[in-house]
Amino acid sequence: MPILDVFKKRKKPAKPKKKVLKARPKIAKKEAKLKKKGKVGKGWKVLVKPLITEKATDLSAQGKYVFKVAQEATKQEIREAIEEVYGIRPQAVHIIKVLGKQRRYGRTRGRTPDWKKAIVTLAPGEKIEIVEGV
Repeated sequence: MPILDVFKKRKKPAKPKKKVLKARPKIAKKEAKLKKKGKVGKGWKVLVKPLITEKATDLSAQGKYVFKVAQEATKQEIREAIEEVYGIRPQAVHIIKVLGKQRRYGRTRGRTPDWKKAIVTLAPGEKIEIVEGV
């Protein structure tokens, strides 16, 4: 009976599944910002920022520079990023994984994120101008 056909579920034709590789949203946003600034390349994704602390400035006198780097970055990627951004080939790269700290805000407990630090050693006589005009 055609009247009762209204209540039957209609089968939709099966769509073929496509495997789509999506870019990670954080990296895509970061790439868009870098393109606006005119900084394009892998080096700007790997090196997050230079660390300017008392200990890091003492190390810079020895030709060692400290950077906060991407969590998934390897020593080779960091070496290539330093070459691309600063035009200097480092002698050695040391990586330290820094664990996040427990934090409390009243009753709420939280945790700061883990991050990765790289100490880059340059050849004697080579220099990176991280902070200019200070």
